[in-house]
Amino acid sequence: MITREALTGMILAGGQGRRMGGRDKGLEPFAERPLVAHVHERLAGHVAEVLINANRNVERYRPLADRVVTDAEGGYQGPLMGIYTGLRAATTPWLVVVPCDTPALPGDLVARLVAGIGENEGEHDIAVAFDGERLHPVVALMRTSLADDLAAALADGERKIDRWYARHAWCRVDVSDCPDAFANLNTDDEKQRLERALGDAARAMRPLTRVNP
Repeated sequence: MITREALTGMILAGGQGRRMGGRDKGLEPFAERPLVAHVHERLAGHVAEVLINANRNVERYRPLADRVVTDAEGGYQGPLMGIYTGLRAATTPWLVVVPCDTPALPGDLVARLVAGIGENEGEHDIAVAFDGERLHPVVALMRTSLADDLAAALADGERKIDRWYARHAWCRVDVSDCPDAFANLNTDDEKQRLERALGDAARAMRPLTRVNP
């Protein structure tokens, strides 16, 4: 069984935010807090350490994680470089990877990914979230011992996450009961819609106030 002490969590926030006008997506306000703060809540308490992979505004990210790690190589080379950076930075056997723009991730995400690997840890090296229709390759659990293999793949010019996963024993983790939780927020409109939806859901769950006659 993979324990909390064997897990490092990492939030990918190292992109250029092109579809948000070049803004740093992880620091975008969402429900009165930065997006990355909501994602941090999904990992904190479930892993031994939470990292943020960021390539700018590092000082602003520092209070939001245990450590901030920048890409091992510059040039905004994509999420696979961020994953490699996390595999190198982690001090545990396993790394949980999530993107910074998924504030509605389920609270039991880490447990689901761990269960997906299964009791026989020797069978799989990577577990990837699957919402019933498509994979979410940047929501995954993987062995940190894969770092050297990924270094070789990157040196060969590989930048596609799915092609690198295919080199290893990987499995899907069924999250089809909550597919909306894995939607990425790439535009202001998407962010505002989810803010409204989560606000409506929170209000609907509040207990009714009893009024004494």
